[in-house]
Amino acid sequence: MLFRQKVFAIVVSLLVIVGIVELVRRRKLAEEYSFLWLVTGFLLLLVTVKLDVLIFLSRLIGAEVPTNTLFIFGLIFLMLLALHFSLKFSQMASQIKNLAQEVALLQKKVEDQGQFLSGDGAR
Repeated sequence: MLFRQKVFAIVVSLLVIVGIVELVRRRKLAEEYSFLWLVTGFLLLLVTVKLDVLIFLSRLIGAEVPTNTLFIFGLIFLMLLALHFSLKFSQMASQIKNLAQEVALLQKKVEDQGQFLSGDGAR
């Protein structure tokens, strides 16, 4: 890896790490999501500083060029990230449905009590 490429990768890694910490500090990013991004930043920093790790991983998975290994792991990362958010969206959709049903039941109960108190409802 050329010196300029190494410096660029280190700077990007450090910017990702500092940026994520700052987003968590400002409460713009939930801590549960920050962990994944911090691990990504540290792993990028690790393979930049210790190129031997990337070469070992490339040999392990049978990639000819270490950059292919980075692309493969990047693709895996994006797929896992998409899966994680799909799970979160599914949980939220279920919670929203349940909350909407509870609100409808409470509204009906309030309407029924209002009719009972005003004497409009024949029971």
